[in-house]
Amino acid sequence: MASPRVVYESGKSGATEVDREFYDRLAKYTETGPTVDRFIVPIRSGKAWPVRAGQICRIVVVEGPQVADFNAWNLHNPRERFWAARTKQLHSAHVTTYDRLWSCLPYFRPLLTIVQDTINYGIDEDGAGCHDLLGTRCDPYVHKLLTGEDFDYCCHSNLVRAVAPYRLSESDVHDVLNIFQVTGLTEDHRYFAKPSPAKTGDFFEFFAEIDLLCAISTCPQGDLSVAAWGPDAADPISTCRPLGVEVYQPAPELLEGWIPSVLADYGGMHGLEAN
Repeated sequence: MASPRVVYESGKSGATEVDREFYDRLAKYTETGPTVDRFIVPIRSGKAWPVRAGQICRIVVVEGPQVADFNAWNLHNPRERFWAARTKQLHSAHVTTYDRLWSCLPYFRPLLTIVQDTINYGIDEDGAGCHDLLGTRCDPYVHKLLTGEDFDYCCHSNLVRAVAPYRLSESDVHDVLNIFQVTGLTEDHRYFAKPSPAKTGDFFEFFAEIDLLCAISTCPQGDLSVAAWGPDAADPISTCRPLGVEVYQPAPELLEGWIPSVLADYGGMHGLEAN
């Protein structure tokens, strides 16, 4: 039997490779550089905020382990938004430093590049990794299906409320990156999660390749150490903690030679003839 083959390899084009020296320089800047924005996202809530092209954003563990569900859009055109499925295929089911989050079709370009990841989890003995793209956000619809209860503080609901001030709606909320969340697949290919390994002071940091609107939910399931569904389910409120967000503006000389990412250059008509 032939060995498994990775499908989306960039080959000689190197299209998914990044300039690691450039991003390493940016990572060093945030150790000493001043912030241009800083805030705390309380437990079981959501927050949206802009990150301009060329800025660095850090999501920080401030009081112990906590999962964050993350969405991103083009600040000026929310139809262009993070595409979790293609990002997973281009990089991995769990992302880390130097990986990118890509936008949906027909735009298809890097929205951001991960600059630092202090978790550095790798793949454990159960095949699980951290910063999850396998799953998606918890939502009140599946909660009602599994429990029969209405619950308005799922990550989907948190994100809906977070983006409302930016005139976005529920239909704009999309599949997420689960930051600080460890997940994998069982032997029979069932999705599982483990308690978050994040510790106070850990962070996940990214560089904005275009002007972004970002949003996170501090997951109502907290650090995922308590089951929210099933026979052993309990309210995980005691495991819920806030998260911090910091935004940095690197010095101009650090960005010399960098340009915002450009739209995909596919110029065809999908085999259709123009009218």
